[in-house]
Amino acid sequence: MARVTIDSLRKEYDVGRVVAVDDLDLEIEDGEFVTVVGPSGCGKTTTLRMLAGLEKPTSGTIEIGGEDVTDVHAKNRDVAMVFQNYALYPHKTVFENMEFGLRMSTSMSKEERERRVVETAEMMDIDELLEDKPDELSGGQKQRVALGRAIVREPDVFLFDEPLSNLDAKLRTTMRAEIQRLQEELDITAVYVTHDQEEAMTMGDKIVILNDGKLQQVGAPNTVYNEPANRFVGGFIGSPSMNFLEVAVEQSGDRLMLDDGDGFRYELSSEYSTSLPVGAGDSVILGIRPEHIFPADGDGIETTVKVVEPVGSDNYLYLDLGEDVDEFMARVPADFKPEPDECIEITLADRDIRLFDAETGDSLLHEDEPVSTPTP
Repeated sequence: MARVTIDSLRKEYDVGRVVAVDDLDLEIEDGEFVTVVGPSGCGKTTTLRMLAGLEKPTSGTIEIGGEDVTDVHAKNRDVAMVFQNYALYPHKTVFENMEFGLRMSTSMSKEERERRVVETAEMMDIDELLEDKPDELSGGQKQRVALGRAIVREPDVFLFDEPLSNLDAKLRTTMRAEIQRLQEELDITAVYVTHDQEEAMTMGDKIVILNDGKLQQVGAPNTVYNEPANRFVGGFIGSPSMNFLEVAVEQSGDRLMLDDGDGFRYELSSEYSTSLPVGAGDSVILGIRPEHIFPADGDGIETTVKVVEPVGSDNYLYLDLGEDVDEFMARVPADFKPEPDECIEITLADRDIRLFDAETGDSLLHEDEPVSTPTP
């Protein structure tokens, strides 16, 4: 196992015109499974390639197991990388593909190499495929070989670059569980890059969210979901995504009222009102997840249903909250199914509301120091 420390890591291209990774700081503990997620072009794969030694940082340092490896060549770092496209040699057998890294990076005896390959192949349930070539394998089998080739080296750190994106949905679910089982069994540090936020949430002990090369938030999946550090995280994590509504803050006795000026009015409790760092006259962004919007029977917020989308055990209701709101969705039980154009009432709960600064996007409720999102 090895602890990974990334300090002020930066990667520029085209003489600083493009900043792929912008002063990233990150601590990954021994044996921790960390998922890195963000939209295309956010810097996640570039970060992984710098960890692997395949890209040289513009500035900053990388430590693995307490050793500064920033300038250490990739072949001399005790890491193993699993790629999206498997990266198997088509002219070599499964055995030769798995053995190749051991031949190149160690002076291990032939007998020891064979022992390791066979034991790993048995662990991966591919021992009967050792004499096959990659073009004789299914997608799932190729991925198992790629994983086996990494495992056989017994590295300090596993690096995964979207390894499941070429598999169908059912096989992705199976392989997710397999990778988690192997990581726990081997008790090894792992960094897993993905664009799929569901994959990131279900697999990681800790989730790292990047956007435009900048770190947005780091934390346990439930913490990131329930306490997003900024509006970007709130909208990116979760499916369906969080609803957002720009509202003005008004005073109503000892309570605060949130009003979008187009029919949406919500009064916060007095206890909740006094805990907020906002006051009358401020403008904020209200965030609420679709599953935290409930049908009301009187004294609710009136809205019109635009579309009803059945999704098995739930219905997604697309609601009309005025012409300035593009989309506002409620996730309700399947037995509540209003008709399109029907007027209904909805209600929220204080505990489920998230408020964000209208200019910076930072959370006004996040307990930790927020990671500011640059203002365009």
